[in-house]
Amino acid sequence: MRTDVTFSSNGLKIAGCLYLQDEGQDEARDNADAAPRPAIVVGHPGSGVKEQAAGLYARRLAEEAGYVTLAFDAAYQGESEGEPRGLEDPAQRIEDLKSAVSFLTTHPAVDPNRIGVLGICASGGYSLAAAAGDHRIRAVATVSGVDIARQFKVGADGTQDPAVFHSMLDAAASARTAEAWGEGVQRFDLFPASEQEARLGGPHTYEGWEYYCTPRAAHPRSAKALTWSSVDRMAAFDAFAAVGLIAPRPLLLIAGREAVTSWMSVQAFQGARGPKELHWIDGAVHNDLYDKDEYVTPAVAKLAEFYRAHLGRGEGRE
Repeated sequence: MRTDVTFSSNGLKIAGCLYLQDEGQDEARDNADAAPRPAIVVGHPGSGVKEQAAGLYARRLAEEAGYVTLAFDAAYQGESEGEPRGLEDPAQRIEDLKSAVSFLTTHPAVDPNRIGVLGICASGGYSLAAAAGDHRIRAVATVSGVDIARQFKVGADGTQDPAVFHSMLDAAASARTAEAWGEGVQRFDLFPASEQEARLGGPHTYEGWEYYCTPRAAHPRSAKALTWSSVDRMAAFDAFAAVGLIAPRPLLLIAGREAVTSWMSVQAFQGARGPKELHWIDGAVHNDLYDKDEYVTPAVAKLAEFYRAHLGRGEGRE
């Protein structure tokens, strides 16, 4: 069902998990000529790893809808190669998604003309940018999709004082100078140190802390800090700039009705030229769509319907 795989992205070895329904990779290879399947690349949230939300969606889309799915760790994170650790590089993240598509085009169980992408959280924005320039991606969907650069610049809810990001750019500049003087890689923490501090940061801060820093979903390889050099890489990045280029290929954006980040899905939807759909999951906040079954199940069902319409059927039991 699950096979550990690796592929190359800009010369870095990327670690992934390939999911196939009901059969091992050897059987899939034997049957590939007769019945190649549509496939979906699944990108993880910022700071996440393939064993968390991306792996959950990849597994369920394979088990329940029959797609070949691939979840992977971004370069510089998780089990993938790249130094410094904890670097969040938008250009590399986009390249990782395209490289994952390249890997699937060579897999014997996959129909290379029926490959889609699913991006969760930050990978939602990266998926839009990847799909805009890569016509091998035939359908793209997001779950709790955000443009990570917008989130850093104006906050999760879009109301952050621009001075906050400018202060971060000052810190990033100082960090690069310190590194030039041999002081080592400079990093900043992504999450509060305690539940009390997380609650003081507001509901969205607490939601992220509770997902990544408690037994709910904590993983030893998920990033708890990023390099300061990640920040200035985001300064000129805009995940939605080329969203209009996705058309005429289809786009689905899934967002929680209560998510403070949902305005970014709305912005992406408004910039897209269609065919497009913005689908709401009632009652869900941003992180609810990562792992809570009452929200994940309807999201998976909608995704399966979307990919079935635009990539064709998998081999799922329905």
